[in-house]
Amino acid sequence: MSLAPAVAIAVVFIWLGMVMAISFLEAPLKFRAPNVTPQIGLGIGRVVFRALNTIEVVLAVVILVTTVASPPPAGAAAALAVAFGALALQIGAVRPRLNRCSDQVLAGLDAPRSRGHYVYIGLEAIKALALAAGGMLLLSK
Repeated sequence: MSLAPAVAIAVVFIWLGMVMAISFLEAPLKFRAPNVTPQIGLGIGRVVFRALNTIEVVLAVVILVTTVASPPPAGAAAALAVAFGALALQIGAVRPRLNRCSDQVLAGLDAPRSRGHYVYIGLEAIKALALAAGGMLLLSK
């Protein structure tokens, strides 16, 4: 195996690990910690997810560059495209709406719970499945 596919595989699984740890472990658990108010939890979440999404974009670019250098099988490329698309939707469409809602909560207003959280979680699940599939398909190349 040459360097480019090995880097792509490593980066895919690093990205998957970050999504699993932050989105499916840290995010829901922080609200169960003692003395964490919704405002504190949202404030932490905004910082953490902004950082996660920034790192995800960097990882996606690395994967894109390595897969252009050494094209993967069609199935792996399709799975990775789904992961890239889910990330783009999260950053471009869902997060801005979530930020507007969390701005209200952080300002002390009694805002209703946003359904955007469910959309974001759904996209996280799609992204995680796509990364797992893409990584496994890259390994089988």
